[in-house]
Amino acid sequence: MAVEKFETSLKKLEEVVKKLEGGELSLEESLKAFEEGVKHSAFCSKKLDEAERRVELLIKQRDGSFTKKPFEEEE
Repeated sequence: MAVEKFETSLKKLEEVVKKLEGGELSLEESLKAFEEGVKHSAFCSKKLDEAERRVELLIKQRDGSFTKKPFEEEE
């Protein structure tokens, strides 16, 4: 899953959720799907955390120039 994209993994996670909600899977199939979903969820969460750390806000100064400010999470 290392080369997988966030969007692809999110789509797969959504598909797993639909399968599980459908109620058509056996117990063994449900467990396997759940394990797959957990992997995709962890991957997406990691990618979102990485993106959050990289976000920078542009702040316009009085003289019209811009400065970069590290993203700070609101409390």
